Amino acid sequence: MTMRSIFAGMFLLAAGAGLAAAADGGATSPADADADFALQGEFVGTVKNDEGDVIVGVQVIALGDGLFRGIGHIGGLPGDGWDGTARITAEARRDGDSVRFASDNGSVGLLTADRLTVQVDGNQVGRLERVVRKSPTLGAAPPEGAVVLFDGKSTDQFPGAKMTEDGLLIAGATSGPKFGSCRVHLEFLLPYMPAARGQGRANSGSYLQGRYEVQILDSFAEEPTFNGAGSLYRTRAPDVNMCLPPLQWQTYDVEFTAPRWAADGSKVRSARVTAWLNGVKVQNNFELPNKTGAGQEEAPTLLPIRFQNHKDPVRFRNIWLIDRGLMPVAKFPVYPTGEEAKSDEAKSAPKAEAKERKPAAKKKAADKDPANETPEATEQQPQNS
Repeated sequence: MTMRSIFAGMFLLAAGAGLAAAADGGATSPADADADFALQGEFVGTVKNDEGDVIVGVQVIALGDGLFRGIGHIGGLPGDGWDGTARITAEARRDGDSVRFASDNGSVGLLTADRLTVQVDGNQVGRLERVVRKSPTLGAAPPEGAVVLFDGKSTDQFPGAKMTEDGLLIAGATSGPKFGSCRVHLEFLLPYMPAARGQGRANSGSYLQGRYEVQILDSFAEEPTFNGAGSLYRTRAPDVNMCLPPLQWQTYDVEFTAPRWAADGSKVRSARVTAWLNGVKVQNNFELPNKTGAGQEEAPTLLPIRFQNHKDPVRFRNIWLIDRGLMPVAKFPVYPTGEEAKSDEAKSAPKAEAKERKPAAKKKAADKDPANETPEATEQQPQNS
């Protein structure tokens, strides 16, 4: 039996009653989530078929009221082994604490909080373990000379913004400082909103210069779209969807080259953006023809960074910026040291039995990336902070 027939026939999920979805406002911690949350996530393992052992990655999305969607990827997970071939998708409902699924071709699967097992004609042919992936830039400290916009201590750099009692920035914040060409690191947490769909599912966005939006959205396991996670909103879809499940800390590392303007105010060069979502490059020096979505109109003026408020409880931490006019040779993205990584892991460690994996972003490749080369002085706008 081929891999596709095994998974296309049964591949995910179940039947039975589910509990009610989380409140419309979304859960901001596992303690506030519903029972479906324990089954959502990512699973990786080996499945035997007629062609031998094949690595398979499965992403499971909670859709509310016990309904799930499962997506299978041959070779591994997106950004970590998936061969890019067609995805295999199925939907059904939970039954108690597990999910059982079967097909006419004799394949059966059982999904629990820890693993997904696959059987054919009563024989186990595969076992996929839950994995909790972590961005390789999570917890990266600002290099010397960087502008620290938010470190959990105050909102001084975001006048009028609000933060939670545990030191997280609430969406709807606009920076006081204004910037031109820059490199930005930020970390964000998406709320768990299983019953929501599309743009109503943990929506925010990071507006560079208040004009160009890098989308923040719970697009976990969805196809890449021009308004989903990793996109330049309504302008360009990401090369790969690297959104992780909600309630896991995620990272954006963005290099922004501001547009250039002639003395008469006409634009002579468009803005460009390179973006890494959870350590994997999803936008590569893309030229933006104009502002995106609800961004302010293009003009030869500096504007602040803005985190859009769609009334979903998206949270932010560890936001810092490298002014490329002041630090033109800084390597980017920045990776945390061993001690910084340990400290961050202690703050947001997954449960002990979960296997931790980092997305397949290679530091050496990032260090050699053209985005890390010294930008020409003629490409810089004056900076104002």
